[in-house]
Amino acid sequence: GRAAESLMSGDISTGAADDLAKATDIARHMVLSYGMTTELGQVSYQADTPTMLDINLVERGPRPYSDPTAAVADRAVRDLVDGAYVRARAILLDRREVLEHATTQLLAKESLSGDELRALLAERATASASAA
Repeated sequence: GRAAESLMSGDISTGAADDLAKATDIARHMVLSYGMTTELGQVSYQADTPTMLDINLVERGPRPYSDPTAAVADRAVRDLVDGAYVRARAILLDRREVLEHATTQLLAKESLSGDELRALLAERATASASAA
């Protein structure tokens, strides 16, 4: 959402804040729970921690890793989120016509179902194939 908003309006608002929070949460789990970075290796640094939904309901204890490890993890999380944003923008730029059409539909209807979006993508793919 954030990448699409920046491409379509040239600006970023608070509208995509939930997308950013979810992407950050996924990246943090990739780094700290699943050992999916070369910087920290095949180690899980997460103790049982609350999810975003219950974070205010459970008091968190001390983290099970050092400040230097936290700094490496923070950089790795940021790199993953930044990389995903760059990739999303590249995909959207490659499919700019679909993005513009979907934006028009969203402005008219406020939402698109998965089936509607798939139909839109198929329609644009057929149009592109016919033009070639």
